Amino acid sequence: MSVYLPGERRFVVVNQITIVCLFLLILAGGVVRSTGSGMGCPDWPKCFGQYVPPTDKSQLPKGYEQQYIDNRAKKNERFAKTLDLFGFGKLANELRSDQSILQHEPFNAAKTWTEYINRLVGAITGVFLLLCLVFSTAFLKSKKRIFFFSLLNLIMVFFQAWLGSIVVSTNLLAWVITVHMLLALVILSISIYTYFQAKVLRDSSLLINRGGSWVKWLAVFILGLLILQVILGTTVREEIDFIATATLDRWKWIGQLSAYFNWHRDLAVGVFILSLILFFRVRTRYAQRSIQSKMANLLVVLLVLQLGAGFLLAYFGVPAYAQTVHLVLASLLFGTQFYLMLLLGKTSEYIGQ
Repeated sequence: MSVYLPGERRFVVVNQITIVCLFLLILAGGVVRSTGSGMGCPDWPKCFGQYVPPTDKSQLPKGYEQQYIDNRAKKNERFAKTLDLFGFGKLANELRSDQSILQHEPFNAAKTWTEYINRLVGAITGVFLLLCLVFSTAFLKSKKRIFFFSLLNLIMVFFQAWLGSIVVSTNLLAWVITVHMLLALVILSISIYTYFQAKVLRDSSLLINRGGSWVKWLAVFILGLLILQVILGTTVREEIDFIATATLDRWKWIGQLSAYFNWHRDLAVGVFILSLILFFRVRTRYAQRSIQSKMANLLVVLLVLQLGAGFLLAYFGVPAYAQTVHLVLASLLFGTQFYLMLLLGKTSEYIGQ
């Protein structure tokens, strides 16, 4: 059993809570996306200029429509200049010429509060990430990487918050949302990694590799495929968003998708087969109650559920609830595979570092 110093234990507990909050934040973001609530608050970080958003149209500030459109236009121009500066001139020009970005969305109290709750979850998660940094100072002598990765994660969160404001100012521009999602997975990865490093500091037996070096590389390869799946999935979602503006008949959406959908579907089968190989290898080499076996079990369960969610999306008219479930399961799959990959390392690589 691991024996932590008081400061180290606080970090482990807070980091566990942070990881749960990150998954809840992804869930909240999925609900926002599937319900079309992304522009429920037309400004950021406040909502209609208030810390607590309105519940009725009569509570809205006068002339807010044009005011927020003008503010978004100014912010988008600054963002376009930033894109120019880093060599993304084509994206900058597309941003400047896209008039749909400045379209006003009518007030809807339900959408406003859905987006507001998403922001509250994000703020709470940010507080816990700050606490992770504070408590990570307990590892400055024993394992400095935990502190520095915690610091990096907090910096990433500030960048993610800024990117969230760009999502609002660009009126949910598809590629910005995609970057926003991928960055969320990076933040999740860093939190899992620092948690893992804190665990193995006091219990290096977790890293005894009984499966052979190729098993870890198989886990790495599967993780890479999962990342590719997320990218393909966000691309398919971008196409769905575009198709949805042209036809309200959800049953016709899948039939109008490009080859990206086929690649996404076929790759899911490949990931499932490779994950089964990994599962059987881990289960035959590790004890049934080992953390490696538990993670392998969870991985297969999540894969089956994810395939089921994909089936619902493909053959039952892309229901909104299935979109959210599909997104959350994808993040859980990613987190589980990432942690399993870390657990399939070698003790000798970590002792004394």
